[in-house]
Amino acid sequence: MAKALQGVEAEYLFFAAYLQKDSEQENWDVNGAMLRNFLDALDFTGASKKLKRVVLVTGAKQYGVHLGNPKQPMEESDPRIDGKDRPPNFYYIQQDILKEKAKNSDFDWVVTYPNDVIGFAKGNFMNLTTSLGLYCAISKELDGNFIFPGSEGFYTLFDSFTDSRLHAQFCIWAALNPKCSNETFNVVNGDDQSWQNLWPKLAYRFKAHIPRSQFRVSVPDSDSVMKLAERPPIADVAAKIGLEGDTKQSEVQQKIDLIKWSQRKDVRKAWDKLQKEHGLVKDAFEKATWGFLGFVLGRNFNVVISMSKARRFGWTGYVDSWDALNQCLEELEEAKILPPIPRK
Repeated sequence: MAKALQGVEAEYLFFAAYLQKDSEQENWDVNGAMLRNFLDALDFTGASKKLKRVVLVTGAKQYGVHLGNPKQPMEESDPRIDGKDRPPNFYYIQQDILKEKAKNSDFDWVVTYPNDVIGFAKGNFMNLTTSLGLYCAISKELDGNFIFPGSEGFYTLFDSFTDSRLHAQFCIWAALNPKCSNETFNVVNGDDQSWQNLWPKLAYRFKAHIPRSQFRVSVPDSDSVMKLAERPPIADVAAKIGLEGDTKQSEVQQKIDLIKWSQRKDVRKAWDKLQKEHGLVKDAFEKATWGFLGFVLGRNFNVVISMSKARRFGWTGYVDSWDALNQCLEELEEAKILPPIPRK
């Protein structure tokens, strides 16, 4: 790695590399080593001497959202979700590596916690919007009925999204702001959203129809339930906030199991038809992350993330999450991943 980085120098480093492995322990080992080796390589080349700040991108997994209901709203001062009964979280080892390295170097650091990122990068299908857009387009093609595939409960709860452009702007702002030295920050759009608001807008955009009682409609591959950690993250602080004994195990509840849905013959046939008619990217459907989309839409708890700390430090950025989602869907159409929607 040091050989490949020879001659590469910068004052500000943005580290967002990630390699998905089969277990959380492997994620810990591999992604921790990836950051450590990269920083060591900069020492070998001498580039680290010119570094002023390293910005590390992680996410709301910091608060254990993958394990269940966390304390809400989530704040940067919340304790880590670790301990003997908790799986390894590679965000923690990465942050520890970065902090330790900075102690013996001339650079400082910033860590960001985005969530449910809305964005598109060519060739990268591991994102929320691609799978969501494909589900919407194919549902329209099948029968025009627009049924929310996630949890009935989550449909009226709240989520916090991060527009990828806003996050990039924040990273630059935090890199250059002296006050942000050695600080962690939540980075979300600033408008806690709900699918009861977004889903009708998506239906209108795709010219589809939401059944009057969509959660009462009988559908194939329905009622998938996956239990999350026996102790939700909020249980770690329950005694301190007066909720000891009152925290319940969280679940991912899908009205439509999206992995099974993606394997249905009629769904595949509808995709093939759309792909041929519009010259869409052939492997877009195969690369879509149906399991991830099912998790995001199927949670039975709120995901509310505070931006108060960033505001106190002077950040004023804001993006309407629907505007971000709609713009990203338009980009996916231009990239021939989604079929174009006729507009008046």
